[in-house]
Amino acid sequence: MSVELSPKQIVNELDKYIIGQDEAKKAVAIALRNRYRRSKLPAEIREEITPKNIIMQGPTGVGKTEIARRLARLVKAPFVKVEATKFTEVGYVGRDVESIVRDLAEASVRLVKKERFDEVREKAENATYERLIQALYQSYKSKHPDMTDDVLKSHILEDIKSHKIDNEIVEVEILEDNNPMQMIPGMGMEINISDMLGGILPKKRKKKRLAVVDAKHIFLNEESEKLIDMDNVSAEAIRRAEQDGIVFIDEIDKITGKGGAGSSSPDVSREGVQRDLLPIVEGSTVTTKYGSIRTDFILFIAAGAFHMSKIEDLIPELQGRFPTTVTLNSITFDDFVKILSDTENSLIKQYSSLLNVDNIKLEFEKDGIEEIARIAVLANETNENIGARRLHSIMESLLEDVSFNATGEHPLITIKIDKNYVDEHLSNICKSFDLSKYIL
Repeated sequence: MSVELSPKQIVNELDKYIIGQDEAKKAVAIALRNRYRRSKLPAEIREEITPKNIIMQGPTGVGKTEIARRLARLVKAPFVKVEATKFTEVGYVGRDVESIVRDLAEASVRLVKKERFDEVREKAENATYERLIQALYQSYKSKHPDMTDDVLKSHILEDIKSHKIDNEIVEVEILEDNNPMQMIPGMGMEINISDMLGGILPKKRKKKRLAVVDAKHIFLNEESEKLIDMDNVSAEAIRRAEQDGIVFIDEIDKITGKGGAGSSSPDVSREGVQRDLLPIVEGSTVTTKYGSIRTDFILFIAAGAFHMSKIEDLIPELQGRFPTTVTLNSITFDDFVKILSDTENSLIKQYSSLLNVDNIKLEFEKDGIEEIARIAVLANETNENIGARRLHSIMESLLEDVSFNATGEHPLITIKIDKNYVDEHLSNICKSFDLSKYIL
């Protein structure tokens, strides 16, 4: 783990994006710090210490997924989110639970590859510019026949870097994209014929007409690939997936086999899916196209609303592999106010930035923010409680007229979003909520 943060520092970082849910933040912070502590121990003790997996219990939209996702980003750990309902018991057509680990391997490879690409970016960009200059040389030469080669190439380079010719079409030679073939549909097992044959068959190139900006992107990837050692990338990706990987299993309550549908449901055995998940969570070895991955030290975070069932309805063996249980609370009025005004990249900041492109300046007053929060609470109480996600639909309705009419061709317009503005633009929504309480 590259970032040596204390549990308090981890919680402080999570506070920037998630309001409340202190119990859940504390649990994941401890789990993350324990990884760092484990990495400093002698090998013989380190092998005995496994992560203390976590189950988060709480309604939708309260931050379960966001906590896990932000945690992974914080330490640049490979992360994958899966839904338990997408998997089926062995013997049925559907996703195999081992595909979770293969997805994690892919995420880890992308992470390491990006880091390696950043390291060789300067060299790769220089090679990319050379290829683009060659591709554009003839068309420029015909326009400027009196220019010397050096001056002409310098002129082309300047145009590329200044993005003047991004949309100009150029004919280039690129490697053929060999799409992998799936061995078993839906299972995630893929093979690439070219990779299997290795260097026996030369890589094919094809001519293609592309915009300069697209050709630049393809060339940059090709040149970066040449400069990095993919065997080294795969080895490091496997190590990170094993030691730092985080798997978030959502909707785990839907596979208990209890509650809404009942155990007599004709659906594929939910308990069977739990038993298939058990070896992965318990610790096993899964084969991926990059190598074998041991799942013993991957941190598993499961989540579910558990409205129609209880955590105790999971099979005992699986419960035993999730020793830490935390409960997340519903979003309150004060939470909504803080979500709108205190979080990094809040919806208010997002909409303000979007509309600023079209010369609209939004100024949110305190009473306006509080009114939005009040309507969000009322909406969740009257309809299905979808937590903080309710703010998305409210903000869309609130700013629909402004978003539709803004063109960017007018001078800068300032719009104050206060209580009166919110009441005026969301009056229909408020009326429907007020009426609903009389309906039996």
